[in-house]
Amino acid sequence: MAGKVYSTAKEALEGLTFDGMTVMAGGFGLCGIPENLILALRDSGVKGITAISNNAGVDDFGLGLLLQTRQIKKMVSSYVGENKEFERQYLSGELEVEFNPQGTLAERCRAGGAGIPGFYTKTGVGTLVAEGKEHREFNGETYILETGLVSDLSIVKAQKGDTQGNLVFNKTARNFNPPMAMAGKVTVAEVEELVPTGDIDPDEIHLPGIFVQRIVKGTFEKRIEQRTVRKREHY
Repeated sequence: MAGKVYSTAKEALEGLTFDGMTVMAGGFGLCGIPENLILALRDSGVKGITAISNNAGVDDFGLGLLLQTRQIKKMVSSYVGENKEFERQYLSGELEVEFNPQGTLAERCRAGGAGIPGFYTKTGVGTLVAEGKEHREFNGETYILETGLVSDLSIVKAQKGDTQGNLVFNKTARNFNPPMAMAGKVTVAEVEELVPTGDIDPDEIHLPGIFVQRIVKGTFEKRIEQRTVRKREHY
């Protein structure tokens, strides 16, 4: 099990990347994103990526770095409003985008990780989201069919992990990271703190190590997506 631990993000991705691959990247906004693995993915030079992520980072950070280098051909996302390069590529037809309601995206990832190929939801009925999708009625209500998502590679970030890959997430960072880790054919996790196996109380583990194939300790910038300040009040 100790063989899961890698020294660098670059080493942790060796042999896992190929052109045209599908990558899930965990995080919520810039909270809990796999900063080091995104950089390593950029430096690998892999092209034609289909990226599944709640958001697209910002122009010079997170998945925005892969948009700058044109390594992403398609985004499957929910909220993308913080990235001007994303906007430019989308409006110019350079980037394919599959928009999802946020809850639907989360459930698509969870379903994929649970081996569920599809599910019905009321979210999006009567909107552009429902176009081209199967409609069915249950108890007099209309639902649309959404498919589960899986990835060739999932990259996630946790606050703490052990050498077996058991992970603990911090608050909001838990939103998308665990289901995306479960939905990856291969999952690589980066952590702030790497501890020996047995140091994490089993009741505190958010994601069992069976879902994590590789793990690396990273260093993190932890940017704030929208920094808002006000003048200090004087008394």
